This record gives sequence, C-alpha cells and structure tokens, in this order.
Amino acid sequence: MMPSRRHLLGAFALPALLAPALLAPTGPRARAATLLSFNDLYSGVSPLGLIFSAKLQGERGHSVTMRGFMAPPLKAEARFFVLTEKPMALCPFCSSDADWPDNIVVVYLSRPQTFVQYNAPITVTGTLEVGSWRDPDTEFLSLVRLVGASFHAV
Repeated sequence: MMPSRRHLLGAFALPALLAPALLAPTGPRARAATLLSFNDLYSGVSPLGLIFSAKLQGERGHSVTMRGFMAPPLKAEARFFVLTEKPMALCPFCSSDADWPDNIVVVYLSRPQTFVQYNAPITVTGTLEVGSWRDPDTEFLSLVRLVGASFHAV
C-alpha cells in the first residue's frame, strides 16, 4: 500500500518543525540578558550577613545587564572594576562577607576597556556569579560578580 500524500508531507513537516529547536543555542548566551537592579540583589540581612534574593539566585549563570557607576580602579591596566549604585570616589572593597556593601558588584571584563570617570553612568553585561569568592591574584573578596563582561557609557 502506497502512503498518501498527506502522510508524506507530515513526515517532512515534523523534522522541519523540530530543527530550529534542535539547533537553538543553549547555555548562558541562549537568552537575552535580564536587566538586574541593585534592589534585586538581596532580600534582607541575617546575623551572618546579606541574604541573596530569589531573583538573584534565579539568574545565577545567566547573562544579566546592570546600570550603575564605575568605582575608581586600583590600577589603570586592571581587568576588573567595581560597579556601584551611586558614584563613589573610593574603591569599596571590604575585608569580610559580613561587611560587604549591598550596592556594589565586581565586574571582570572579557577584554581590556578604557575606564570611565567615576560619576559617568554605565551599562554592564556579563554572566552572573553569586557567592563568596576571593580573587586569587588580588585577594579581594566579592559576593556578586559579573564575569566575561563588557560595558558602555550611557
């Protein structure tokens, strides 16, 4: 018995419908960057320090965009800087998790970029990392980081 034309078309249509889903990219770059604000970082404070928000935890490992200001870098050739909610004339690194300010994020650049004035608003996009981590090269502590990041002046 010969298959009908309808069955033949169906046999070709299904793979054609599935192909885009099979070829779609996966991983952190598979979706558009989520806009994350400084108010989205923490849900409160406990005796042990800041409590990460559900939104922050949900974006872990994904591409996010944040707006803020660049704190003055420690040296001109640094591959990282601190993104602050408000302009800050001094570098805000702290010595412990409990003292970590709730309105800063460490940004590790994917490539060197020219730094901007501390009072110029910027937009930063990178992959979100969450949790206490001490940079092995600088010994600086961070709770929230954007890695593989880039920025531009607003």
